[in-house]
Amino acid sequence: MDNPVPPRATGPGPRRRDRHGRGMRGPIAPPQVPLAASRAEAFADLVQDSVERLERRWPQLADIDFLVLEVPRLDGPGQVWNDEAVPLGGTVPSREGRPARVVVYRRPVEIRTKGRDERAALVHEVVVEQVAELLGLTPETVDPRYGDGED
Repeated sequence: MDNPVPPRATGPGPRRRDRHGRGMRGPIAPPQVPLAASRAEAFADLVQDSVERLERRWPQLADIDFLVLEVPRLDGPGQVWNDEAVPLGGTVPSREGRPARVVVYRRPVEIRTKGRDERAALVHEVVVEQVAELLGLTPETVDPRYGDGED
């Protein structure tokens, strides 16, 4: 054997895997591909799509902040949930110069849906219900297709 196997470098630092001299592995997908988006980012995009759809009909929604939180929290000692009704969203009315807010809770919505289309439909339903509550209207008035099951 003319070519002995060179000894492994045992220097400081992490051991890198570079099989067959092809270089280090790169990301699985480029950043502009949906696969590279985290679940939280994909969920925020669904909320944003729903808001943009409603803003065409209701321009005053531009003055409302839309937020995504992981889970709802209990703020006071008197607030409790029953086992059947974990909130999917909520509203915070405007006060002291702060704009009104609509909050959608990511984890409760994700748990109740199986696929992206089903999740998008539920997110839109939650956004419509919360906007309706904030504006003092019925969900059907905010979005005439509310409750049709098609989104």
